[in-house]
Amino acid sequence: METSSFPARQNLPAGGPFALIIKAVCTLILLALSVTATAQELTASVDRNELAINETFTLTLRYSGGQRGGQPDFNLLTQDFEVLSRQQSNQYRVINGHAESFVEWTVILAPLKEGKLFVPSLHLHGQISDAIPITVNQAGQSPSGDKRQAFLEVELDKDKVHVQEQLLVKVRLYTTVGLHDIATDPLQIPGAHVEKVDEQRYERRIDGVGHAVYELTYAVFPESSGELQIPALNYVAVTGRRDPFSLFNRNAQRMRLRSEAKTVRVEPKPDSYSGSHWLPAASLGLVQSWSKDPEEFKVGEPITRIITLRAEGLRAAQLPPLPRLDIDGLKTYPDQAQQEDQPGSNGISGSRIETTAIVATKPGSYQLPAITITWWDTKTGRQRATQLPAFRFNVSGTPVVDSATPGTAIPSQSTPVTTKVEPGFWQKVAIAAIASHLLWILYFFYAKNYQGARPQQSARKQSKMLADNDRLLEIVQTESPQAIRSALQQWISDRWPNVQLLSLEGAAQHLEIHELNQAVEILNDAVFKQPPKPLNRSQLQILVGRIARIEDTAEPQPGSLPGLFSQ
Repeated sequence: METSSFPARQNLPAGGPFALIIKAVCTLILLALSVTATAQELTASVDRNELAINETFTLTLRYSGGQRGGQPDFNLLTQDFEVLSRQQSNQYRVINGHAESFVEWTVILAPLKEGKLFVPSLHLHGQISDAIPITVNQAGQSPSGDKRQAFLEVELDKDKVHVQEQLLVKVRLYTTVGLHDIATDPLQIPGAHVEKVDEQRYERRIDGVGHAVYELTYAVFPESSGELQIPALNYVAVTGRRDPFSLFNRNAQRMRLRSEAKTVRVEPKPDSYSGSHWLPAASLGLVQSWSKDPEEFKVGEPITRIITLRAEGLRAAQLPPLPRLDIDGLKTYPDQAQQEDQPGSNGISGSRIETTAIVATKPGSYQLPAITITWWDTKTGRQRATQLPAFRFNVSGTPVVDSATPGTAIPSQSTPVTTKVEPGFWQKVAIAAIASHLLWILYFFYAKNYQGARPQQSARKQSKMLADNDRLLEIVQTESPQAIRSALQQWISDRWPNVQLLSLEGAAQHLEIHELNQAVEILNDAVFKQPPKPLNRSQLQILVGRIARIEDTAEPQPGSLPGLFSQ
């Protein structure tokens, strides 16, 4: 009888070790599933719930779940907030043996209005975050206002101004932290002319704390009376030190600052003002100078008189032309007036320079009349007058006599003395001599008339050029940029006919006149640039005046190569 070496089969009890293992595995699976189910969620939080309109806050959105990819619809935030920056990071960490992974978004937001706002609920993979209430106060009323890292300040030099009077607007950015990549909104005020005149950086201590200050100064000239609104300005900057070796600069944050809007009362011109031109200025002066000693006036010798009208707080385009001279015995040749604006920390100082050549035609004693400019003193609030005194001088020499009428002073030829000679040869010689003398007389008469006509033609040409110049400057002052561009092109074609088939840009390049290139660039920015750049009429007037005084040296010499497409 054989016996088996295998042990006999035994039935395991129901509560044996194998059953315990199965139960433990099932329990772990159920726990993992429950953990997974509870771990899949979308949460939102902010670093503060109350702030000022000119401050920012940080929204942190975290998603922990098994589904990957996608992101919430952040466009829902743009209804009440401006999204300044957004960063995404994927993180995995183990804390006390517990592992977790999640996706996190960090969003820098700036409120668009004051009051009670809500960060809306966001959605992702079926999960919904909670809405978060936000209280937005007026600028400077935040509880943390004294501890702000950066803030804006707007200062006006006057509470009220008259129409066309200069108003200085200073915008200061204070910061106690490093700022870089600062982007600013340009100051634009409907119904006013605005120019940036100064930019400074300095340090100021506030309550014992040092602040770096970035200051911009604008000169504002209201064009009509009433309420002038100075809008709020937005500044966007990046805080923290720029790390050139980091691609992301995680420690840097974008910050948006918003200034407080201001309102200024603009008064009309006073009824008591009696001046012919409205000139509200802080100061106004007249200065006269001469090209040489005025004591040495002589008949027929030109002397140049230069008068400079300068006003603090007015643009050059606002200054009026000076009265023209009309004195018997004096011929005057005025040049085109020069206008110039000098910007500075105190605003704009405009100047108008008028140059006149004076030629005396007869000796005697002359007096140039006084020049009086009436203006409004913005410092004292009353009308004032600045006067350039009358100027008396003597002219020596002999009077200039007009040339005699051509042909009246031609001496008559002597009658040939004839004697009785044999008819024939000598008679023919006398007739030939008389005929040759008559031919010479006709030649000199024609040459004299021709030489007299040339100055007259030159004078007519010069007069037409001056009239064209004045017309062009008038168009620059009053017409649209498109009309100015067309008038300038026609004026260039009349002045230099060889470029009349070229475009305005081609003519400027062909003539190689620096001032013309600048004028074309200003006009193109105002006509074709989007958005159009405001036309700087004062600078354009200066450039056109300089072009008008250029001699015809820019005319290509004969034999030079013609321009492209020229005939």
